[in-house]
Amino acid sequence: MTDTTSVRLDFHSSYEMLDFVQLVSDHLGRLVGLDDDALHWVGVAVRESVINAIKHGNKDDEAKKVHVEFTPTHVEGAPALAISVRDEGPGFDPVSLPDCLAPENVLKASGRGIFIIRSFMDEMSFQRAPEGGMEVVMVKCASAARDLDPNATSLPDA
Repeated sequence: MTDTTSVRLDFHSSYEMLDFVQLVSDHLGRLVGLDDDALHWVGVAVRESVINAIKHGNKDDEAKKVHVEFTPTHVEGAPALAISVRDEGPGFDPVSLPDCLAPENVLKASGRGIFIIRSFMDEMSFQRAPEGGMEVVMVKCASAARDLDPNATSLPDA
């Protein structure tokens, strides 16, 4: 697989698509060399970002779509997988998100998705998409764990 090959999924806001998106993520992650632990955490981050796009971005409106793009790439010479998830909602200001670790938020049932994504991915950014909606771009490097310890068999704690 070369750096110019991308896989794009465009689908109506449906939670039933999560397993399919996960399969694509796992397959492409293996192709770039992610180990089993990295595949698991990337899967968690991708699922969470798609759920956020459906629930918060598109407000569960099945007429609106979620757009997911997987692009094998390299970061500082290491193989990596870049993942973009875009919704068709009004967008939000990431700075205004409450701190999920603040005492008043620790017991809340929601509000940890972006924290989880940041914890599991090597890079993450938000942007308003030119087409409308909000886009999260995530990158996971295949060698993140091995950069710290060449004998590592799992990812370091986030």
